[in-house]
Order: sequence, then C-alpha cells, then structure tokens
Amino acid sequence: MSLYETVFDVAFTPTWSSYVMALWQTLAGYFNALWNEISAPGASSLESFFRILMDFAFYYPLLMAYLWIMGGLIYYYRWERKENNNSVEELELTEYPPVSIIIPCHNEGYDIQETVEYLLQQDYPDFEIIAINDGSTDNTLEVLLSLATKHERVRVINMEQNQGKAMGLNTAALFSKNEFLICIDGDALLDAGATKLIMQHFSSGSRVAAVTGNPRIRTRSTLLGKIQVGEFSAIIGLIKRCQQIYGRIFTVSGVVCGFRKAALHRVGYWSTDMITEDIDITCKLQLDHWDIRYEPRALCWILMPETLKGLWSQRKRWSQGGSEVLLKHSKKLATWKSRRMAPIYLEYLISVLWAYVMMMFFILWVIDLFFTLPQGVLVPGMYPTWGGMLLGITCLLQFAVSLIIDSRYEKGMGKEYYWIIWYPLVYWAVNVGVAVTGLYLAIRKTFFTKGKAKRAIWTSPDRGVH
Repeated sequence: MSLYETVFDVAFTPTWSSYVMALWQTLAGYFNALWNEISAPGASSLESFFRILMDFAFYYPLLMAYLWIMGGLIYYYRWERKENNNSVEELELTEYPPVSIIIPCHNEGYDIQETVEYLLQQDYPDFEIIAINDGSTDNTLEVLLSLATKHERVRVINMEQNQGKAMGLNTAALFSKNEFLICIDGDALLDAGATKLIMQHFSSGSRVAAVTGNPRIRTRSTLLGKIQVGEFSAIIGLIKRCQQIYGRIFTVSGVVCGFRKAALHRVGYWSTDMITEDIDITCKLQLDHWDIRYEPRALCWILMPETLKGLWSQRKRWSQGGSEVLLKHSKKLATWKSRRMAPIYLEYLISVLWAYVMMMFFILWVIDLFFTLPQGVLVPGMYPTWGGMLLGITCLLQFAVSLIIDSRYEKGMGKEYYWIIWYPLVYWAVNVGVAVTGLYLAIRKTFFTKGKAKRAIWTSPDRGVH
C-alpha cells in the first residue's frame, strides 16, 4: 500500500485525536522504513527508490497547494481584508511624487492606442507616459507619434532596430525625469487607481524597490483563455501572496510593476541578455537587499495566448528565464547574506525536479504499453485513482479560495469556476514539458554559448483571439 492510501485510510478514524495519532504513527513508520532502505540498500533498492519518487510526485503538488492556500489566507486576513475596507477613490497619499509610466512596444499597432488612452485616465496628479517603439515593423510608430501630438503627457522614443524589451526599458528609464517608474506592456490596460496604489507602497518605506500589480485576463473566448482566468487567481495570485508572507517574491509581473530608479541604478538596471528580464531584475534587487511588494488592488488587464502553440512558447520562455536567473546568480544565492531567498528558489528547484520525475513516469508508462518492464519500476497507470481524486479535490479547493479572495476585484468570477476543472489536464501537461525543456535551454545558453551573451530581442507573442 502506498503512503497516500495509508493516509487516506487513517482519515476515517473516529476522533481528531485518534486521527492525529494514527497519522503520526503512519508517517513515522514510513520515514523510518525509508531511512533504513536508504542507509542499508539491498536487493529491493531500485523498487524502494522508485516508490520514493512516486510518493514525491504525489505529495509535492499536494503540499504546495495547501501551502499556497494557507499563505493566501494569512495574507488576506493580515493585510488585504483591512485594505479593502477603503475604496481606491478615497485613498489619499501624504505626497504625490511625479511618475513616469513606461511602455516598451514592438508591433503593438493594434493595441497601443487603447493602452495609452487608458493610461491618460490615471487618478494621479503628476505623471508622464514614455512609449518606446523598439524596431516595430507595423504602424506602431505612426500611432505613437499621433498620440504624442494630441496629448502633452505622451513622449515617444524611437529605436530603429529591435533591441529587446530590457534595452527599451533601460533607455526609457534613463530618459525619464522622475524617480519612480511604472512599467506596463503595450497591450495592457492599467486600472485608473493603479498608480496611486503602487505609489502608496513607495511612500511607506525607503527600502521598497518595486511594487508588482495584479494582472487580470482579458482574452476569454476559448477554453485556454477561460482556464487562465482561474490560473492567474488560484496559482499566480496565491503564490505571490504566500511569498509575500515570507518576505521574498520570485518575480514581479513584467506586465505591470512600479520601480524606484535609485534601486535600479544600484543593480545596473535590466539585463539585456536575459530572456525574462522581469525575473532577473527581481532577483537582482532582492540580492541587493531591497524589498519588493505585491499590491493585488493594482489591476492591469492583459492579453494572453489562446492557442496551445502560443501557450507553449510563452511558458517555455518563462521556464527558461527562471532557470537562466538561477544559474546566473547561483553563487550569490548560496551565500549566508542571501538566506532569505532560499525558500523561493528551493521551491523552484524542487518544482523542476518534480517535472522531470513526472516526465520519467510518463515515458515509462508509454514503454510499458509495448514492452514488459521489471516489477519494481511499473507505473500504476496514467489515470485517476483515489490519489488523483484527492489532488483534484485539493485543486478545486485552491481555486475556490482564490476566487473568493479575488472576486472583490472582478465581479462574476464564479462563472469561470466550471472551466477550472480542466486546469490539471491542460496546464500540468504543458508545465511539465516546458520545465524540462526550459532547463535544458538555459543550461545550453549559460554554459555552451560561445562568445558574448546574445541579446534577448522581441518576438510578437500570441495575443489571443481578437
């Protein structure tokens, strides 16, 4: 009998005290037997090791789901519930420092006018908009110049060749006349109160280097789009809340984030050779002991892929970028001074390991369809069992908690709950694949690329179904 089946059985004990005692005895006996097998391997070592991997494959997502749920609830009751008693319109700051809102653009002619017009409605007294046309091949530059002619707040920087998002951000930051920057994507719609909410954090502490907002999904015409609504609440939103509890965030949101220019200057601004500049700048700032905060009320409406090809490309880039950052900063992350970074990067490493284990199980399952494998390495089957039901129930619980928390920011989210049941089937398969692929690409780029690191330039992403 596997460990999760044993735990499931003891759950039916009559009282809480007997349940806790039975569970403790079960786990203690399991880990004692596990230690004996590791310390004194015998003929069944392969089978024992395989069982360990199977328990890890089952328990890791279960553990992380409940960790995120608890972290999200703690964050909500500690900060979010109190903050939401006051509307954004009633929020008043002690001072309103001028802000530069930066929009790096590459082939955004279809969306950029709507993005800028939304920005002009910001409920903030002193801000400018800097739009960078980074070697666009469509009519982006013409649209931006027309907007700059109509609105005094809008400034345009034109880069003749595609230099990449990081270079565009660096250029705009250096041309900016203000200390505080808010960076958004060229297809994003920033909520009118977002600037004020972000600046509230900078005003409250001189060590705050960045404040990341809350992206909300606009593209919902396909199953993939609808599932991502739940994903950004139940996975990304809960993770950020949980990470905020233990003081460090894995990444700010590249689509909406505020920055203190003095902090950016200390760490050398954005790295132009990193495929995910947002993950890299997050790591650099926290290694320099700056604080980063999450502001769930700073909403930003974004476009996301609605095809499997677009989703794969996006998630592969995210995975590769995370691995690149980990490899690049591994020496600094291993020092005692960076010990507060350990939880988020240990979590990332374990998640990549979990993806490789799941990929191995899938390959063995396929092989077993055509050939007879040894008894010790048989995969029970890639179909739902009692363990799968427990994972499914946990997944639905996680989505329910997150949707309840996020429903105050977006009305009618309950109707998306139906589509979330497809999340494990679609996204777990994609995430396992991109984690395995991303680590390989990051290792190849970091250790086997000859000469100077290649600059990460733009490619036009999947913007969903218009």
